[in-house]
Amino acid sequence: MAADRPSRPDRTHHDVGVDLAAVARLLAEDTRADMCLALLDGRAWTARELARHAGVAPSTATEHLNLLVSGGLLAEERHGRHRYLRLAGPKVTALIESLAELAPRRPTRPASLGATGRARALARARLCYDHLAGTLGLAVTDALVAGGLITWEPEPRLTPAGAAHLTEHGIALPATTRRPPVRSCLDWTERRPHLGGAVGAAICSHALDAGWVTRIGTGRALALTEPGRQAFHNCFHVPEDRLPT
Repeated sequence: MAADRPSRPDRTHHDVGVDLAAVARLLAEDTRADMCLALLDGRAWTARELARHAGVAPSTATEHLNLLVSGGLLAEERHGRHRYLRLAGPKVTALIESLAELAPRRPTRPASLGATGRARALARARLCYDHLAGTLGLAVTDALVAGGLITWEPEPRLTPAGAAHLTEHGIALPATTRRPPVRSCLDWTERRPHLGGAVGAAICSHALDAGWVTRIGTGRALALTEPGRQAFHNCFHVPEDRLPT
């Protein structure tokens, strides 16, 4: 009779040491989810600003923000009397963007002209944490792939030609970083991946510093300038008809 084999442990979700449901519970509340979506612009917001954005009382906002901080989704900084909050890092940003891409769309309510304009501006060009998103982000990403400067297969990476191209145009990558140079980030308005990672951040930073894009107000929407239109076309060969107007 064959010797009995040792029984394999029954691996349940209680045994693996990861409480995924705890993160899900944090984002399963509309106010907290809306605050996290607002923070995708990469800025640090005050608790009062987030309360106004979510349409809740400051005391209610504080309760929600404390949960998000203790749960590791937000980080906080204090300057004098002000408390500033931001997403806790690129991994959290990627999580929020990915969930937004998968989430069903809410029934739309009649929107004011201002709200409609803001939504269109976000769809044209915006910050996704620290890189370009929206129509502009996709156009730049597609041009980089078409030019052989980045590649998605067999894994996302910056090609040698791409590294030389960035250097030639004065776009500097950090000397040391644990962040991957190229990362695919799902774009929740375009439903396709745009360029994230250190390369995406470097291009976005250069575009802002050079005046290729400018912020619209205090949100994360960006406006493409006329010099920027020419620069994206000349530097990355983005087709003019792909650039947002």
